[in-house]
Amino acid sequence: MNDKRQQNVKIPWFLLILLAGVIILSLVPFRVLSERLTAGELRMVLASPDEIMEASIELNSYSRSADVVLELSDGRSVKATVPDAEEVMAELDADGVDYTISGIAESSFMDNIPYMIMMVMMFFFFFMLMGARGGAGGMNQRLANFGKSRARLSSDNNIHFSDVAGMEEEKKELREVVEFLRHPLKFSTMGARIPKGIILVGSPGTGKTLLAKAVAGEAGVPFYSISGSDFVEMYVGVGAARVRDLFEEAKRTSPCIVFIDEIDAVARRRGTGLGGSHDEREQTLNQLLVEMDGFAQNQGIIVMAATNRVDILDPAIMRPGRFDRKVQVGKPDVKARKQILELHSRNKRLSEDVDLERVARTTAGFTGADLENILNEAAIEATIDGRDSICKEDIDEAFIKTGIGTEKRSRVISERDKRITAYHETGHAILFHELKDVGPVHMISIIPTGEGAAGYTMPVPEKDEMHVTRGQLRHMMMAAMGGRIAEELVLSDITTGASQDIKQVTKIARAMVMQYGMSDRIGMINYDENGDDVFLGYDIAHNKTYSDKLLSEIDEEVRRIVAECYRDARAIIEAHRDVLEKCCELLMEKEKITGEEFDELFV
Repeated sequence: MNDKRQQNVKIPWFLLILLAGVIILSLVPFRVLSERLTAGELRMVLASPDEIMEASIELNSYSRSADVVLELSDGRSVKATVPDAEEVMAELDADGVDYTISGIAESSFMDNIPYMIMMVMMFFFFFMLMGARGGAGGMNQRLANFGKSRARLSSDNNIHFSDVAGMEEEKKELREVVEFLRHPLKFSTMGARIPKGIILVGSPGTGKTLLAKAVAGEAGVPFYSISGSDFVEMYVGVGAARVRDLFEEAKRTSPCIVFIDEIDAVARRRGTGLGGSHDEREQTLNQLLVEMDGFAQNQGIIVMAATNRVDILDPAIMRPGRFDRKVQVGKPDVKARKQILELHSRNKRLSEDVDLERVARTTAGFTGADLENILNEAAIEATIDGRDSICKEDIDEAFIKTGIGTEKRSRVISERDKRITAYHETGHAILFHELKDVGPVHMISIIPTGEGAAGYTMPVPEKDEMHVTRGQLRHMMMAAMGGRIAEELVLSDITTGASQDIKQVTKIARAMVMQYGMSDRIGMINYDENGDDVFLGYDIAHNKTYSDKLLSEIDEEVRRIVAECYRDARAIIEAHRDVLEKCCELLMEKEKITGEEFDELFV
């Protein structure tokens, strides 16, 4: 190892010394080059022998040509190349001019400097190509390592189930794997076969990778981690070679866990491209299938993988004997969110006014990564403001920053635009307050945000819900229409500020008709053209089309649902026109109000 390090240090210094030598030699003064003459000019000089002080002829042994160098009385030195030296020597002998004859014509060192520099550069690039770290065998070493696995081995993993908050059912399901890795003989004696592959499925940020590390930490076994994209290269066969090398290395250190993150990068459904080509990714997937099938029973290697796109995985990889157990890692409920907040606040100082129970209730739908990010942003906010602990205001600011974007308080807004925004946001807030399935209001602001919004109305769900009813979807559409309705009532005109609201309303209404079967006219049939077939080639091959009449009926039904929701939402806002005006004036004064302040306007 030391010899290699010394070699790595010496070779760059050798190149620098060589380059410095070339520069120094180029600066050494050599004989000044003679003035070049043509054959006709040479004959004119030879016609005046009295002006020639000294002559020399440099013969070229590779041809009959020669270089004739003449030193003239005026101090000039002239040089010419002649095809035949005998004629020049005869003329010099006839004129009585002494001359010297030398052997091979030598070119000037200055003439060769460009060629020397090119040779040095070629040597340098050749050296880099061969691999400075591998010496003479650098290229062979790199070629040999190209098919090596890029998995990272962690044998001292200190993450345990106690470091994973919430997910009690997921941890319970994975404790079986821990027991098998600790006591494999107990399972073999009973004739039990532990699952060879476990795939963790869930939204981004739910803790799938952390859960896999905790399994390895609890079992105390080596943990190989690699991303699915690390297998695939542009060169054919490299991915398959890396898969083979990964499992060969895992067999040498079994029992162990092999964790493949984002496995959908390499395990997508085969034959789904245009033409169904057999590309490098499919060869890699085939090798992965073979390796997982080739395990001896209870060999001690457990493959874990994580993805948030299980719908695009190849069916062959999900069958028993490969990834035969699927663990659903969902978003945490209110109890799990509180545990996650307590876990991430262990190394943070919280003031007495911070209620993690309240934060957990107001963060329905947040993942573990989202909650950790809120506490981190709150800690940054407290540090910047010079406080020694995180207070409630820091949590609220972090909640807004992560959910909506940073408020742009320095942006100059005209009074007209601020008033339009105040009416718009109040329209949303009134519907959030009156509709039981979408409220209550947590914060209303007319301060522009980093997301490009002129303001925001932030509702807070009161509880976690697994199912969404038709009534809830209608209330969500009505709340989204509140801003446009308020503008129409007050301004007798409309603005472009409701573009995202209209997009959301259309998306919900079309899903109700085409996916959820919530239209009595269309019926309980899924007409979603995207469906589960997310691949372009697969969709073209199956040629899913509908009649023009049916598409027209779907459009009419979507339009009817939107119109009914708009009518009901407008009636609610018209009934609370006084709240609309009072809230607008309050927002113009304070720019931001809380849900409690808004509720007082209804008294």
